[in-house]
Amino acid sequence: MLNLFLSFLRLGLTAFGGPAMIAHIKEMSVTRNKWLDDDTFKDGVALCQSIPGATAMQMAAYVGLKSKGMAGAFLSYLGFGLPAFILMLSLSALYAKAHDLSQVISVLNGLQVAVVAIVANATILFGRTTLKDFMSIALASAASALFWLGVSPFIVVMGAGIAGMISSGRVGGISSPLPNQAKKCGVLRGVLWLSLIIAFFLLILFFVAPRLCRLALLMIKVDLFAFGGGFASLPLMLHEIVTVKGWMDSKTFMDGVALGQVTPGPIVITSTFVGYMLYGAPGAVVATAAIFTPSFLILVTTAPIFDRFKASVFYHGAVRGVLASFVGLLLFVTLRFASAVPWDVARLAVTCGLFVLLIKRVDIVYVVLAAAAVSVFIF
Repeated sequence: MLNLFLSFLRLGLTAFGGPAMIAHIKEMSVTRNKWLDDDTFKDGVALCQSIPGATAMQMAAYVGLKSKGMAGAFLSYLGFGLPAFILMLSLSALYAKAHDLSQVISVLNGLQVAVVAIVANATILFGRTTLKDFMSIALASAASALFWLGVSPFIVVMGAGIAGMISSGRVGGISSPLPNQAKKCGVLRGVLWLSLIIAFFLLILFFVAPRLCRLALLMIKVDLFAFGGGFASLPLMLHEIVTVKGWMDSKTFMDGVALGQVTPGPIVITSTFVGYMLYGAPGAVVATAAIFTPSFLILVTTAPIFDRFKASVFYHGAVRGVLASFVGLLLFVTLRFASAVPWDVARLAVTCGLFVLLIKRVDIVYVVLAAAAVSVFIF
């Protein structure tokens, strides 16, 4: 157990690149330590790409679950995400104290345009792998249009999933064997106990710190709908934090997204920034725990029974529809972030340069650091 935790803690220190980390997780868990075989790992990748949550984080939990059960899933999940949380908490504290300084403003101006380039690139990458037929393109276009009209993204996502199911045809046969019932029951008991503990803490927060309880419930809601990886959470979080609640403006939220790109781990670590800016360190802890808990519970619940429903055409149709809707939502976020930037020739040139670097697959960390360095001289 200790080796599992420390292995993922070390990996989490350099977990830049989001889903690209899956290759490193495979090397560590399949090739080096032989915790899983290759086929089991591939099944895990298919599962983690089909459920909400950050894919790399989910794979860390999956490896722990398959090798050491429920406790192993928790320790690997915690170890992999802990470095990102600690670094983001530190950066959020620095931001809160220094974001009004002229030098910091210059850097943040550059990071604003970097965020536009990053989200635009994510939209293209998401669309390239998702929009493969007329139905997917139509769902993405409809999702973007509905978001512009003010329809809740949660309703858009659910509608896209239903549309995908309807267009998928009849359900396919299930030929996979039943999972081991004893192992399945043990995992489900663990899920039940963990769910009760979470419910207990939410109840305490409701009476002791209702604002933190509202923050936790909002982050839980975001994570439950974040299909397709960490970037899928951005439209949902932006909608809830900026548009619906008005807890911060678009510029501050963009700064949080930019800081999330220079930390290891998934982009949803932006939740730590949001929590800290709203309610300090307690808010950061609550927001982070809430954004990662639902997807963890979904993973450990569905992993033992994934073989039973992965053959369903309805299931794959729903996932295809949901992912298509996120292309539209990411397009909206790109335009929303772009509208918050005071554009001039310098900013446009920097954005185009950063976008080209991203298209050329330059590591995103170097792109953000380059944007920060150039901003000191230009802005």
